[in-house]
Amino acid sequence: MVLLKNIHIRFLLFSAAVAALIWILSLVLPVVIHDKVWNIYLFLLIFSYSIILLNGFLLKALAENFFQIMILAMILRIIGSLVFIGIAVWPNTQNIILFIADFFVLFLFYLLFDMFAFLSNLRPISK
Repeated sequence: MVLLKNIHIRFLLFSAAVAALIWILSLVLPVVIHDKVWNIYLFLLIFSYSIILLNGFLLKALAENFFQIMILAMILRIIGSLVFIGIAVWPNTQNIILFIADFFVLFLFYLLFDMFAFLSNLRPISK
């Protein structure tokens, strides 16, 4: 049970669940899954994990700047996502609307994970 409190293990389990969901949807409803969905998944996996590591490092070093660090994480997430979409769509990607829709659905999954991880850390801080 202590293992599930570790953010890295929870992130790994969450990412495995998202990958399973993508795989199941690609078998059941292939029209709602873009060909480059695994590129999107890999980008969001690496980028979200990097943001989590950066947040953890900055919060340990500068705990008094909690709000600014969380805003920085949100801004980095949005800018990084827009840059990825711009680069991925630029070289003649087919079915751009489906690509962007799949991207933002996965983006929202990882954003929700980040929010739940953030909210679960509020109780120990509020003592």
